[in-house]
Amino acid sequence: VQLEESGGGLAQAGGSLRLSCALSGDSSNIFGVGWFRQTPGKEREFVATISWSGGRTYYADSVESRFTISRDNVKNTVYLQMNSLKPEDTAVYHCASVPPRHTIEIENSGHYNHWGPGTQVTVSS
Repeated sequence: VQLEESGGGLAQAGGSLRLSCALSGDSSNIFGVGWFRQTPGKEREFVATISWSGGRTYYADSVESRFTISRDNVKNTVYLQMNSLKPEDTAVYHCASVPPRHTIEIENSGHYNHWGPGTQVTVSS
Protein backbone atom coordinates (compact mmCIF):
# COMPACT_ATOMS: atom_id res chain seq x y z
CA VAL A 1 0.00 0.00 0.00
CA GLN A 2 1.17 3.54 -0.73
CA LEU A 3 0.27 6.65 1.23
CA GLU A 4 0.52 10.29 0.23
CA GLU A 5 -0.24 13.33 2.35
CA SER A 6 -1.57 16.68 1.20
CA GLY A 7 -3.08 19.79 2.68
CA GLY A 8 -0.15 21.17 4.60
CA GLY A 9 0.80 24.82 4.48
CA LEU A 10 1.02 27.98 6.53
CA ALA A 11 -1.56 28.93 9.14
CA GLN A 12 -1.80 31.51 11.87
CA ALA A 13 -2.09 30.56 15.51
CA GLY A 14 -5.72 29.81 16.26
CA GLY A 15 -6.38 28.86 12.67
CA SER A 16 -7.21 25.55 11.02
CA LEU A 17 -5.87 23.18 8.41
CA ARG A 18 -7.10 19.86 7.10
CA LEU A 19 -4.61 17.22 6.05
CA SER A 20 -5.47 14.34 3.76
CA CYS A 21 -3.81 10.96 3.45
CA ALA A 22 -4.64 9.12 0.23
CA LEU A 23 -4.10 5.37 0.21
CA SER A 24 -3.54 3.35 -2.94
CA GLY A 25 -2.78 -0.30 -3.61
CA ASP A 26 -3.85 -3.28 -1.54
CA SER A 27 -5.43 -2.03 1.70
CA SER A 28 -6.83 -5.42 2.77
CA ASN A 29 -4.26 -5.84 5.55
CA ILE A 30 -4.66 -2.38 7.03
CA PHE A 31 -5.90 -2.31 10.60
CA GLY A 32 -5.53 1.39 11.10
CA VAL A 33 -3.98 4.61 9.85
CA GLY A 34 -2.16 7.04 12.05
CA TRP A 35 -0.72 10.53 11.88
CA PHE A 36 2.69 11.39 13.25
CA ARG A 37 4.69 14.60 13.19
CA GLN A 38 8.37 15.37 13.31
CA THR A 39 10.53 18.44 13.76
CA PRO A 40 14.28 18.61 13.09
CA GLY A 41 16.34 16.96 15.80
CA LYS A 42 13.35 15.35 17.49
CA GLU A 43 11.83 11.91 17.36
CA ARG A 44 8.66 11.27 15.45
CA GLU A 45 5.67 12.10 17.65
CA PHE A 46 2.36 10.26 17.64
CA VAL A 47 -0.66 12.46 16.89
CA ALA A 48 -3.73 10.30 16.26
CA THR A 49 -4.88 7.04 14.78
CA ILE A 50 -8.10 5.54 13.44
CA SER A 51 -9.16 1.98 12.82
CA TRP A 52 -9.84 1.31 9.16
CA SER A 53 -13.05 -0.70 9.56
CA GLY A 54 -14.75 0.49 12.74
CA GLY A 55 -13.58 4.09 12.81
CA ARG A 56 -12.36 3.95 16.40
CA THR A 57 -10.03 6.81 17.21
CA TYR A 58 -7.20 7.51 19.60
CA TYR A 59 -5.36 10.80 20.19
CA ALA A 60 -2.25 12.10 21.83
CA ASP A 61 -3.06 14.23 24.85
CA SER A 62 -1.43 17.24 23.21
CA VAL A 63 -3.96 17.37 20.38
CA GLU A 64 -7.14 15.84 21.81
CA SER A 65 -10.05 18.34 21.65
CA ARG A 66 -8.24 20.30 18.91
CA PHE A 67 -7.61 17.68 16.19
CA THR A 68 -10.06 15.23 14.66
CA ILE A 69 -9.12 12.16 12.65
CA SER A 70 -11.62 10.62 10.25
CA ARG A 71 -11.67 8.33 7.26
CA ASP A 72 -13.59 7.81 4.04
CA ASN A 73 -13.32 4.15 3.07
CA VAL A 74 -14.87 4.79 -0.36
CA LYS A 75 -12.24 7.39 -1.21
CA ASN A 76 -9.50 5.46 0.64
CA THR A 77 -8.57 8.66 2.41
CA VAL A 78 -7.87 9.57 6.02
CA TYR A 79 -8.19 13.15 7.20
CA LEU A 80 -6.76 15.13 10.06
CA GLN A 81 -8.74 18.26 10.87
CA MET A 82 -6.55 20.56 12.93
CA ASN A 83 -8.21 23.45 14.77
CA SER A 84 -6.92 25.99 17.28
CA LEU A 85 -3.45 25.56 15.87
CA LYS A 86 -0.45 26.53 17.96
CA PRO A 87 3.12 27.37 16.89
CA GLU A 88 4.25 24.14 18.57
CA ASP A 89 2.14 22.21 16.05
CA THR A 90 4.67 23.19 13.38
CA ALA A 91 6.16 19.99 11.96
CA VAL A 92 6.24 17.64 9.00
CA TYR A 93 3.14 15.48 9.28
CA HIS A 94 3.24 11.88 8.09
CA CYS A 95 0.50 9.32 7.78
CA ALA A 96 1.22 5.63 8.17
CA SER A 97 -0.65 2.34 8.13
CA VAL A 98 -0.53 -0.40 10.73
CA PRO A 99 -1.29 -4.11 10.17
CA PRO A 100 -3.68 -5.99 12.48
CA ARG A 101 -3.21 -5.40 16.19
CA HIS A 102 -5.37 -6.02 19.27
CA THR A 103 -5.85 -2.31 19.90
CA ILE A 104 -5.93 0.95 17.99
CA GLU A 105 -4.01 2.74 20.78
CA ILE A 106 -0.71 2.41 18.97
CA GLU A 107 1.69 5.25 19.65
CA ASN A 108 4.90 3.45 18.77
CA SER A 109 5.89 4.37 15.23
CA GLY A 110 7.73 1.05 14.91
CA HIS A 111 4.42 -0.78 14.57
CA TYR A 112 3.52 1.15 11.41
CA ASN A 113 4.86 -0.44 8.25
CA HIS A 114 3.96 1.91 5.40
CA TRP A 115 4.60 5.65 5.47
CA GLY A 116 3.87 8.68 3.35
CA PRO A 117 6.60 11.22 2.54
CA GLY A 118 5.03 13.91 4.71
CA THR A 119 3.57 17.38 4.37
CA GLN A 120 4.87 20.52 6.07
CA VAL A 121 2.63 22.40 8.49
CA THR A 122 3.85 25.78 9.72
CA VAL A 123 1.93 27.76 12.33
CA SER A 124 2.93 31.37 12.86
CA SER A 125 2.36 33.22 16.11
